[in-house]
Amino acid sequence: MLIAKRCLLWDWTNSGATGVPWAMDKVALGSGHLISSVANWNAWVPPELKGRAPYRPMVRTEGQLAGQDWTSVTNTNEQIIHFFNEPERQGITVEKAVEHWNNQMVPLRTKRGKKLVSPSCANDANGQAWIKKFIDQTQGSSPDYLGLHYYGTDGDQAIAFIESMHNKYPKHPIIVSEIASTSRDKKEVVEFTAKTVNWMDQTGYIFEYGFFGCMRKLADGFVSPAAQLMNGDGTFTDLMNKLMYEQPMKV
Repeated sequence: MLIAKRCLLWDWTNSGATGVPWAMDKVALGSGHLISSVANWNAWVPPELKGRAPYRPMVRTEGQLAGQDWTSVTNTNEQIIHFFNEPERQGITVEKAVEHWNNQMVPLRTKRGKKLVSPSCANDANGQAWIKKFIDQTQGSSPDYLGLHYYGTDGDQAIAFIESMHNKYPKHPIIVSEIASTSRDKKEVVEFTAKTVNWMDQTGYIFEYGFFGCMRKLADGFVSPAAQLMNGDGTFTDLMNKLMYEQPMKV
């Protein structure tokens, strides 16, 4: 039986005249496929998606809470909306985030029936402290999903971290909105990916997960070239093909 929990993290630079929008047509995507949704860290739908799968809008920063981005969020027909991407690293206080959450995000649920993802924080001590305060301060308007990020080199440690977050917040299904190995060794990257993918596919409280990332260039010096899902010319790496076609994933 197919378990479709994989979200394609499609970089926004892939869209448009200077991008590789044609590559989306090459993605095994949507009904009957392992990749069942798409996100691009923005509020606008990649035109090249062409309605083939659900899109996950994101209020990535405070900037998306106004203007055209906010109009896109409020008018979207999509059902799940992400709120803030690593806010603890953007200098957004928990108190300010809770204010935005209650004033703007929660009405999307009460008035429009949307499901809301908590801010997705980094898997370090600062990120864990930030999300704990946020969950504690939104008891009356709790998120529908707990958003998590995980970067590291050990698949067992990744699983242990996700399990620990579930144990802390057992009422919230989890969306791992970013995960990847940071090892520079391709074999280690595949081992990390296979171990975590196969566990997440079989774990009931994991609603969805997305591997970072489908983009032509490295986002920064932290992420691993060996974990890229797209080559510089817009074609897909072996790891991307495994995410599209393998269940269980093989080492």
